[in-house]
Amino acid sequence: MMAASYRSLWALTTLAILPSACAHRAPSTPGVMDVDWDVREFYRPPSPLPNEAPGFVLGHETLTGLAALEGTKLNERVLYLSNSGGPGEAPIAVSGIIAVPEGDAPTEGWPVVTWAHGTLGIADKCAPSRDELGASAHWYNQAPHRLLNQFLKQGWAVVMSDYEGLGTPGRHPYLLGNSQAYGVLDIVRAAHALHGGKLSKKFAIVGHSQGGQAALFAAARAPGRLKDDGLELVGVVAYAPASAMEALFYAGTAQTTTSPNAAFMPLFLTGAIAGNPSELTPENILQTGAQQLYANVDTQCRTELSETGSWGGFVPAGKVLKLNAPLAKLNAQLRAMEPGVLTLTTPVRLVQGGQDERVNPAQTALVSAGLISRGAQVEYVGCPVADHFGVLGDDIPGTLAWLKQRFTGEAPSEPVRSSCQRIDPPPGTPQSVPASQAR
Repeated sequence: MMAASYRSLWALTTLAILPSACAHRAPSTPGVMDVDWDVREFYRPPSPLPNEAPGFVLGHETLTGLAALEGTKLNERVLYLSNSGGPGEAPIAVSGIIAVPEGDAPTEGWPVVTWAHGTLGIADKCAPSRDELGASAHWYNQAPHRLLNQFLKQGWAVVMSDYEGLGTPGRHPYLLGNSQAYGVLDIVRAAHALHGGKLSKKFAIVGHSQGGQAALFAAARAPGRLKDDGLELVGVVAYAPASAMEALFYAGTAQTTTSPNAAFMPLFLTGAIAGNPSELTPENILQTGAQQLYANVDTQCRTELSETGSWGGFVPAGKVLKLNAPLAKLNAQLRAMEPGVLTLTTPVRLVQGGQDERVNPAQTALVSAGLISRGAQVEYVGCPVADHFGVLGDDIPGTLAWLKQRFTGEAPSEPVRSSCQRIDPPPGTPQSVPASQAR
């Protein structure tokens, strides 16, 4: 049996889209490629990719329908340059969404929130920018829209990466930290390439579940990634960030009954394999039956992987790992996904639902303690009646007040009314340690 603390963690939340091809012209706007797009071909980038910097816009078009946010002057689907998070960090194309508020931009420009979405799956059809009614990931793609629409009402632009391989060619490397970080950061550059005169240089990162982990990795990589862009990261908000991947993976392989949560085992493996593709493969890790099921990640969203016709009908115990699987190398990649070992120099707000059965509150407390021990300034907030998705609504007042203070430097003029409250660390826990002293 899986330990109770890991069983409740055993389900995170994040994305996907659709491949394609297009005709290109030389760019007439700096940072943007002029393209004659066929909508069906939007997600297939030019080959070879242009020799341009990350954030260079390969294509963009107006986005309508359920994937679009409300209360905006413009929603756009965008294809932009980024880098793979695997060895060599090859240039890649990543898709996403850009939404700008209604009305005229202030003199200093609209601040930007770059959103990192939760678990949707690996298949291209799951991607947020491809969302439509009836899609298997539709409910999960819509879950954060209430929060994101509130950002727009505050006069903040919202950008949303689909992540590497979700919609664009290649397999999405689930929870591979650098891969997600680059996608989340480079779409800010893409937004400035398209709307730079209307956007502030100040931006914040916000993410949930898989995206909470991605947000923390993006915040850690931002100082090096964006050092020459003049962009200012003011803070990061992570709701129920994914953690404990190594423990969760092995707890899953030991299950003696079927469970919808078995779907997360192949997702974890996509990220681990992408982190070390020369030494980790499905063939040298998985037994034959598990190998056959593993291929489902390319066509099924997470909800479909959880069904009885896929991983949800599979009894894992003794049937997942080969006896000679390279476990030391696999474990190293799973540990590399951990957000609590990052060094962050920007303010952090961690938000956790007390009724969350997907990410255990104890795990987020450990992430908080780990970040603080490495010098981070962390505000840890608990929402006692919120579950994994409920936290996105319950903490709206607190998140808006916190982000507004980060953007303007002004503290709230009156107390924030919310069921979510700051949780102080146990006595003896350091509030922060100078980064120079962190080990």
